[in-house]
Amino acid sequence: GVLGLFIVFALATTQCASPTAPAQPAATPTPEMAEELPSIAEIVAQSANGDPAEFTTLLAAVDAAGLVDTLSGPGTFTVFAPTDEAFAALPEGTLDAVLADPEGALTDILLYHVAGEALMASDVVELDSAPTLQGGEISIEVVDGNVMLNDTVMVVATDIEASNGVVHVIDAILLPPADKATSGEMTEKLPSIAAN
Repeated sequence: GVLGLFIVFALATTQCASPTAPAQPAATPTPEMAEELPSIAEIVAQSANGDPAEFTTLLAAVDAAGLVDTLSGPGTFTVFAPTDEAFAALPEGTLDAVLADPEGALTDILLYHVAGEALMASDVVELDSAPTLQGGEISIEVVDGNVMLNDTVMVVATDIEASNGVVHVIDAILLPPADKATSGEMTEKLPSIAAN
């Protein structure tokens, strides 16, 4: 589904840290290496097809929302990529309902996981918030050595570099604030979806 496509952006299993371990940065590539790096979309796809697969739901979601080209193309992005486990933790029926609205709720949720600039872990820990392509902001706080987004979502792996930005793996789904939703339908649907 749509949320699966978002997961595709997450790093391959060999690069993932356990959810309880503090986030660990990867080596920073040189500018010459940047052209050899895969795009964010390729990182998600590779991870979705890995053993074990970690981002199949994110990949499916990104594909359903029509965001593969965006995340494959030029630009500099930061993707906070939820794992398959993060999607599985959503209330029953939520994922299917969101995937059924690829141009509304799904796109809003996925774009809320993307910042329009490359933010390495060293940048993220210095911020109080980061604006997203969805229009809302993600709050950022370091608590007991862990980076927390919107108070409840933990960054579990950092600095998976791509040719067009960076991926940080997260342990839950970020939901856009109701007042910043680009689709009014989404704000109406999410509370009822979660209640089912």
